[in-house]
Amino acid sequence: MVEQQWLYIGVFLIIAPVFPMLALLVPRLIAPKKPNAIKLQTYECGMETVGDSWVQFKVQYYIYGLVFLVFDVEIVFLYPWAVALNILPLFAVVEGIIFIMILVGGLFYAWRKGVLEWY
Repeated sequence: MVEQQWLYIGVFLIIAPVFPMLALLVPRLIAPKKPNAIKLQTYECGMETVGDSWVQFKVQYYIYGLVFLVFDVEIVFLYPWAVALNILPLFAVVEGIIFIMILVGGLFYAWRKGVLEWY
């Protein structure tokens, strides 16, 4: 019986990559291919670009985005814990509070380093 369960996992691992590959290959095979100069132009926000299209952004914007992403993902981890809070044992509640304190510590660290300054 155990071998049969592993067989399902093996078949899944073999077949699973086929679906994304099909999603990429079928449009490539059946899509019309009519390139021209207008299709190859840079197009942004409905306006033609004037001058150089390369603009260098401040690193501060990327760091701000990464901090937001980290805390956003942590909220996803906290949601099931908060939903089951009334049925969790004391140990799980304490672990959740420790996790929140680590997040608050990371937030204060980022704040003190000036990562959250938007200027």
